[in-house]
Amino acid sequence: MTEYEAKALNIDPEKLAAQIAEMGGRHVAYRRMRRYVYDVAPGDQNRWIRLRDTGSEITLCVKEITSDEIDGVREFEVAVSDFEATHSLLGVLGFTAKAYQENTRSSWELDGVRLEIDSWPLIPPYLEIEGDSAQAVWATAARLGLTREHLTTENTTAVYARYGIDLRSITDLRFPAPERS
Repeated sequence: MTEYEAKALNIDPEKLAAQIAEMGGRHVAYRRMRRYVYDVAPGDQNRWIRLRDTGSEITLCVKEITSDEIDGVREFEVAVSDFEATHSLLGVLGFTAKAYQENTRSSWELDGVRLEIDSWPLIPPYLEIEGDSAQAVWATAARLGLTREHLTTENTTAVYARYGIDLRSITDLRFPAPERS
């Protein structure tokens, strides 16, 4: 399956959520997500395996970057029933997780387009606009007042690099634990 996706970086999550709601968008879910990321083949930065728990479903996916364009990521995904058991199974098959990552996501839907307000440790929040076609993504972005110059089709690793952070070198990416008083 081809993903049609663009990101708007450094957004104000509360302001954007209010704007989407005012436009008739529907809030779908808020969740804290966790994932393991594995290399498919050593040195191949364009394909990887992702095991992700969204809080409501667990999926195993192979992602492949084919270009830097809006349709430049292919995704092959299946549902699995157990996060830790699947992680263990991948280990038996010879895959070692190169990273564990967490983020939060506020999911919205507007005219059939998925809008994901993502927060990741160490970088400002961003909006991911994902649709069934490039035209749907660009039209929704325009409706939100975002021009193509405001958007990127970079993956999360490249977004981290914009902030001077090599995500590939971080093996455990979590939000800081709340301080206890």
